[in-house]
Amino acid sequence: MELLALLFLSFCFLTLSGRTFAAESETPVARVTVREDDDVILPCSLDTNENIESMLFDWVKEVPRKEVFMYRNRSHYNNGLPGQDVEFKGRVSHYPEELKYGNASIRLKQTRLEDKGTYTCIFPEIKPSEKIFRIELVVEGRLKVRNVPGAGPKPYVTILKENGLLECEVPGASPKPTVEWWDSDNKTLPSKTVQDEEQQGRFHVIVQTTVTEPGCYRCVATQMEKWHRISSEICVHREKTAQPPSGLPEWAAALIGGFIVVVFVVAVGVVLKIKGYSLKKDLQRMENGPSSELERNLTSEQP
Repeated sequence: MELLALLFLSFCFLTLSGRTFAAESETPVARVTVREDDDVILPCSLDTNENIESMLFDWVKEVPRKEVFMYRNRSHYNNGLPGQDVEFKGRVSHYPEELKYGNASIRLKQTRLEDKGTYTCIFPEIKPSEKIFRIELVVEGRLKVRNVPGAGPKPYVTILKENGLLECEVPGASPKPTVEWWDSDNKTLPSKTVQDEEQQGRFHVIVQTTVTEPGCYRCVATQMEKWHRISSEICVHREKTAQPPSGLPEWAAALIGGFIVVVFVVAVGVVLKIKGYSLKKDLQRMENGPSSELERNLTSEQP
């Protein structure tokens, strides 16, 4: 059901665009558009709906020629048939259940910018003449970080002053990038370009902005020609309330504090020692006092 729905949508798209794919044409007769990283179906089907399970059909990308997918009597690039170009390995599949209806469409997974171009679906063994279908694939790029020559590096961001002056530096980019400051809602902030220099085809751009509210801000560098976008984030914190000066250096305050602790410990020790001595004498008096008093009374009663 999913395949039928996708094929139906593809057919509707091609019809509404005013162009349907047909055989034996010298120019692309069908245009299919896809977003980068998405999967796409390249349609190819015989109008006779005859069974092609035992036939040969070959998908080729033109200029330069590259082998995309070949099917020959149940053997194909995904089950051992050699010859597929490396950039398409593991990314192309067909629909075995649709072969009996003459459907030789393929699915291209995770499309790349370099996949754009003209594709040819060929039935070379059909008589009296081979059948050829051409599809033009258009890949719409996505802005993302790309590791390609000339792509701008991750921006260097810093806070120049406590009043919220932010600076962003993007060196060595080609072509010239668009450098902007964004807030946390991805809204562009007013900014000023303080440096815009070119050396040997590489651009060095520095942009500043001033913010008045705490929060996190991003410097975003964009090169539309390469579909390259990269950013760095920096956070501005609310200023802490200043503490009144103590009037003493830190080392003096620490020394006084330590002296107070020592005096306190000594005082507590002396008090405990005195109390211990007094308690000891009280115990001795309690032990010896009554006996001595009784002896004195007996002595005074004798004639």
